[in-house]
Amino acid sequence: MLKKIIVAAAVCGLVAGVALPLQPSPANAKSHAMAGLTCKEAAKLKFPSDVKARHAYKHECKTAWKASHKKTA
Repeated sequence: MLKKIIVAAAVCGLVAGVALPLQPSPANAKSHAMAGLTCKEAAKLKFPSDVKARHAYKHECKTAWKASHKKTA
């Protein structure tokens, strides 16, 4: 009886592990990818050839980052 319960628990654990998604949803993937980037790197990815737009984006990103970290501190 105890062996059946242990086997059933192991099978349920394996099924639950397989059922969980391995990658985040597309909505969360962007936020996860951007979480490790600096504002400069994010600006380069978003505007690879437009220097003025890159500069403006970097400036807005840094301003938003500072504002969000002042709230939490």
